[in-house]
Amino acid sequence: MTGRGRLGTDVIALGEVMLRFDPGEGRIRTARSFQVWEGGGEYNVVRGLRRCFGLRTAVVTALVDNPVGRLAEDLILQGGVDTSLIRWVQGDGIGRNARNGLNFVERGFGIRGALGVSDRANTAVSQLRPGDIDWDSVFSAAPLWFHTGGIFAGLSDTTVEVADEAMTSARRHGVTVSYDPNYRPSLWAGRGGADRARETDLRLARHADVVVGALGLAGKHPGADRIGADELPDVLADVAALLPGARVLATTLRDVPSAGVNDWSSAAWSPNTGLVTGPRMSGLHVLDRIGSGDGFAAGLIYGLLTGADLERALAYGTAHGALTMTTPGDVSMASLAEVEELMAGASAHVRR
Repeated sequence: MTGRGRLGTDVIALGEVMLRFDPGEGRIRTARSFQVWEGGGEYNVVRGLRRCFGLRTAVVTALVDNPVGRLAEDLILQGGVDTSLIRWVQGDGIGRNARNGLNFVERGFGIRGALGVSDRANTAVSQLRPGDIDWDSVFSAAPLWFHTGGIFAGLSDTTVEVADEAMTSARRHGVTVSYDPNYRPSLWAGRGGADRARETDLRLARHADVVVGALGLAGKHPGADRIGADELPDVLADVAALLPGARVLATTLRDVPSAGVNDWSSAAWSPNTGLVTGPRMSGLHVLDRIGSGDGFAAGLIYGLLTGADLERALAYGTAHGALTMTTPGDVSMASLAEVEELMAGASAHVRR
């Protein structure tokens, strides 16, 4: 999994990019002003890989061509992510036929947890259909890695088919594929719920070399079971049995004493290593936890792409996800030097 893409892009993601409206320390229902960021589960991964880890990345998405869509584009450009694969849709002026997604997010504090209120129905990207993107052309440019996940797949029945089409094409072109189940109940309400989400995730994850958030595939349905540390080896082995083609299964591990303090770690499994655990960061002070799992995925992918062993790749992911929680917004503001310094400190703490 080492090297660089031949023709300009190392990692491509497929997913929705929304505008996030952040009231800071306040509440959505009493806000008079908002900070605006861009964000989206799959996009956050390639944004982190570009800004923190220096890889060349692109996002495949769709936006309505209006000032709101162009604001999203401007934010993506500031993050250094290639926008040439965005599909621009003509709107009707009021969002009847297609619109751009919005996400209002409170960070939470102490006993008050984070709160998200998304406004994303009928978005341009949710209307993507098989055949809209020329995937053979996308992957003929020889990227090294393709990433998508359950948030994109959960947008509509057609996005499931687009994700399947994209992952199949990536595999055909020899591109490493990763998938994050990333379950959002609101996306599946009225569409089969958690059972349908699980069925979809298993269908798509079977195309993946690397599954991030693999505990999302454990239990009867997403979130059904709380997995203890002593259960991890057996649970990940059970998930591996469902995905015989997977080369790596990885997951974050989080306990939440309060919105502002989390215990944070990770674990992974591969056929060659069995269970591997990442560094433990107990009592981690959190400013904004949104996007930390995507930060973990970015660090893990960077480690695997640069030839790190699974333990070190986990450390990249754990450290980057932790630093993502120390700044506002979905996206990482960390540098590679900061990530590696935190990795060294966590390693020294373990040795002591």
